[in-house]
Order: sequence, then structure tokens, then C-alpha cells
Amino acid sequence: MSTAITALEAALERAATVRPQVGGFPYLAEALRQAGVTRCRMAVPSNAMLYLTDAGPVAVQGEPLVTGMVDVMPFDREALIAALRADQAGETTFPEFVQGCWKAGVVRYDVDLSARTCTYYGADGDSYVEAYPAVEI
Repeated sequence: MSTAITALEAALERAATVRPQVGGFPYLAEALRQAGVTRCRMAVPSNAMLYLTDAGPVAVQGEPLVTGMVDVMPFDREALIAALRADQAGETTFPEFVQGCWKAGVVRYDVDLSARTCTYYGADGDSYVEAYPAVEI
């Protein structure tokens, strides 16, 4: 196992212990940042996450949301914000959040751990940027 994978696994485990049920994403992001992760990129339909770390990139393949050919929904900013707020309130699991992003027309998102922002992208180039607060863990 590579150093990058070992560090990422340790950061995810640490985040699981410090992350509150409500408003937990900033704690996860901070644990990743402290472990040397600079960016997280999610390809929503394939449910594939790419972590860019100081020790090298790591890909994590989840269960794909779709297989074969499917139409992509138009980008729906309000639906995305509703999915974000439900997740921030602890009302959804991560897989439910990703599904909410997909239903809102999000095809990918990019978390910049230095700038503390997450940018959500639609297929036609529409985007929505949300900042998250700095936390101490």
C-alpha cells in the first residue's frame, strides 16, 4: 500500500471520530487537509473520487450511480442547494447527497481544501461555488 493511501485512510478514520452529525463536512475537509490532501474531485455519475495529496493522487471508486447511456438533467441550482442544506443538517447520508447532486444536474464537483471551497459543475458549464468554514480539530 502506498504512503498516499495510508495517509488518506488515516485521515478518513480520524475524520469519522471528530465529525459531528450536523455540519460535519468542514471537519472531514480539515482532517484531509492536515493529512496533505489538496483537492478532492468527484465524478458524480461514476461516483469516483480523486484525492490529490502531497504523497500522490489516490482514486476511490464507489458504486456508480448510472450505467449505460442516460440523459443528464439540466443544472438546477436550487435543487443543489437543497441537497447541500439537507446534508449539512445531517438529514442525508453521503450516498444520498451524491444522488441529490446528480438529480440536480451536477456531473462533477471539486473541493479546494486550501481555499475551503467546493465548486459544483453541470454538463453545460454551469457552476455553483460554496465556501465552508475553517474548523479546528
